[in-house]
Amino acid sequence: MSRDISYLLRQWPFESDEFQVRSIVGDGGRELIQVRLDLGLIQMELVGRPDGATPDGFESLLEKFTHLRKIAVANDQIYKLSHDDCVLLMREGVQYYYRYYAAFHLKRFDIVIRDTERNLRLFDFVVEYATRKRDKLQFDQYRPYVTMMRSRARAFLALEKDDYPGALTCIDEGIEAIREFLKKYDQGDGESQCSELEFLIRWRQELENDKPKGPVDELRHQLNLAVAVEDYEEAARLRDQIQRLQGGGQPHDRL
Repeated sequence: MSRDISYLLRQWPFESDEFQVRSIVGDGGRELIQVRLDLGLIQMELVGRPDGATPDGFESLLEKFTHLRKIAVANDQIYKLSHDDCVLLMREGVQYYYRYYAAFHLKRFDIVIRDTERNLRLFDFVVEYATRKRDKLQFDQYRPYVTMMRSRARAFLALEKDDYPGALTCIDEGIEAIREFLKKYDQGDGESQCSELEFLIRWRQELENDKPKGPVDELRHQLNLAVAVEDYEEAARLRDQIQRLQGGGQPHDRL
């Protein structure tokens, strides 16, 4: 069997002005994600590590190191991550970033949530057990971005169900988490310089403005406008309609 993938690339030409990603069914019926690049393509598994590797039989290096920590604790030993361990974990974390970024474009928000939460656990693990402060900061600097992407995915899932209050709650939780992160690093006064925080705040305002109103609220808004322009006939009609929708009382022919 030829190892040349030129025919695959010809079937999926590269477009420089867009992020090209697709979901395919691979061998054995498993779903895969592919990303087209100018020099080829990336293929990722949807379950486990994106590259399909199982380090020493574990789903990921993070799972392996977590297991080693449990053994150390059970033996009353101090557990620490070396710089080399952190380098390997960072490389693995980038794989999960590639996958959740691609999944976001496919609107597979469940995958985005799963993988962002996984990388947030990775950051927590490194911050707690890394030997070098520089390694801790190297991971934790990405927390605002990953938090933002998790909040966006959760909010989009809520919006798919027309749950605007739920979406706003997801965004609020992301905003609060990023603010807590900034305070942790004494950056509370620099919120305007955090692009992830600014994005969530702006998006929340847009959703709040675009949030669909219920029929009664919309009619009340029209009623207020009618009264403001002294269109009392229209105001009376709207008032009657509101009362019918609320199911209370008899309609009135005047205000």
